[in-house]
Amino acid sequence: MRTRTLGRSGVDVTELSFGAAGIGNLYAPVTDEEARAAVDAAWDAGIRYFDTAPHYGIGLSERRLGEALAARDRSAYTVSTKAGRLLVPAGEGGGDDLENGFAVPATHRRVWDFSADGVRRSLEDSLTRLRLDRVDVVHLHDPDSHGEQAFHEAYPALERLRAEGVVGAIGAGMNQSAMLTRFVRDTDVDAVLCAGRYTLLDQEALTELLPEAQARGTSVVVGGVFNSGLLADPR
Repeated sequence: MRTRTLGRSGVDVTELSFGAAGIGNLYAPVTDEEARAAVDAAWDAGIRYFDTAPHYGIGLSERRLGEALAARDRSAYTVSTKAGRLLVPAGEGGGDDLENGFAVPATHRRVWDFSADGVRRSLEDSLTRLRLDRVDVVHLHDPDSHGEQAFHEAYPALERLRAEGVVGAIGAGMNQSAMLTRFVRDTDVDAVLCAGRYTLLDQEALTELLPEAQARGTSVVVGGVFNSGLLADPR
């Protein structure tokens, strides 16, 4: 499979990636065996770029992805994860996380945190779940209602992590294109992850984001290409 480099980062990714929300039990449960088989099938198809986040299944996606990749040559694949939500134990309340879209027990709650310390804590926790000593890409995840803290605290923290060599590339991942365009214009992100806004159903990103990214040499990863399954459901 052909590869591309994210912006000016030197981080290479395959043109198709494996979005790991599904193995975090997005909307419906999958077994550990099914999750492992999905990652193996992606690998066999030539995919070497895997994207996950703490939000996906309150850590389940990262844990399963880490397990599935544990025996692989670390230099052969690229992993991106995200920061912005810390996972805090929820106590003995029980229940599930379907309110947030994931069919998992509600063992933890998400706490929004786009502070510099929150970014570092999030990354440290992600590394533990992924069984890795580094990730290649970190995106700020859904800072829609936390824009000023994201730009003034979280983004500078990512810049420092990149300068220190802790991560190779930095960016932001969102379900809208307007704030991603601001990241491209006002910061030195290597890439942005635009979910659901450049598909057969919705081309919002084509208005400003894609032209701006092209002009500035910033990469755009297009996620949610089937609009959360809407375009893939024969019904």
